[in-house]
Formats: sequence, structure tokens, C-alpha cells
Amino acid sequence: MDIILLVVGLILMLIGIIGSVLPVIPGTPISWLGLIVLYLAPSIPFDWTFIIITGVVAIGIYILDYIIPAIGTKKFGGSRAGAWGTIIGLFVGIFAPIPFGILIGPFLGALVGEMAFNQTDGPKALKAAFGSFIGFLASTFMKLFATFVFLMLFFWKVWEYRGALF
Repeated sequence: MDIILLVVGLILMLIGIIGSVLPVIPGTPISWLGLIVLYLAPSIPFDWTFIIITGVVAIGIYILDYIIPAIGTKKFGGSRAGAWGTIIGLFVGIFAPIPFGILIGPFLGALVGEMAFNQTDGPKALKAAFGSFIGFLASTFMKLFATFVFLMLFFWKVWEYRGALF
């Protein structure tokens, strides 16, 4: 049972890391579920303090994930159309067979969103697209960092209880 929970927890951790880059998957909460699954293993004593603290961090990052790109867009004079363009551009960038599509897509999406739907002129649209892109990068970096920290905590607990697990 320990090995099954360990493997399921690790799979959730890896899905969480992927989800920290893909906006469809809530990466940090899924990584946190991986920690919970690990703690459900009978060989590891359940630590409520650890789970509550990491859970508060996961929820906080999940909420900030929606706030940071909007702040970036607003700081640089963007609109809701630019923010939506960033998200749509990310999906196009992921699936388009172009190099660095995951980085180029959000920027171009924000630019098109500002110019086409908000009727923003070129330089202002470019500035708003840049702000949206910076917000997206900051949010993604924050999620990626958190999921890797959760993964390190996962491995640390596995290492700490390796004698009981294996």
C-alpha cells in the first residue's frame, strides 16, 4: 500500500509541475494533493501542521495566479481583452509547431487582443501586451517554483521514512 500511495503521490507531483506551466491544470493544488497522498501511506505519520501550512501556500498561490497577470496588464495600460489574449495565445503557442511558442504565444495573443478587440493603437497595445506577458511569466515562475519546492518536500519525506517505506 505504501508503494502505491508513493507512486500516486509522485504522479500527482509531476502533473502539478506540468500544471504550473499549463493554465488548464491547477498545478500547485495538485502538487499539494501529492503531499497529502504521501502522508496517507501507513508508514508515514500524518503531520497536520505540515499539511495545513503547505495547503495555505497552495491556496494562496492559486489565488495569486489569477491576480498577478491582471496586475501586470493593468500596470502597463492593458485591458481585459489583452489578458484574455494572453491566455488564448498561450494555448496556441503550446500547440503551434514554432520554437518558443509557449513564450511567443501569450505575448502575441495579448497584442492581438488589445489591437483587435480593444481598438488600441500600436505602441500602447505593444506596451499592454508586454505587461500581460510579464504578469504571465511572473505567475508561471511562482507556480513552477512552488511545485518544485513541494516536490523537494515530497522527496525529503520519502528519504526521511525510506526505511519504513521500502
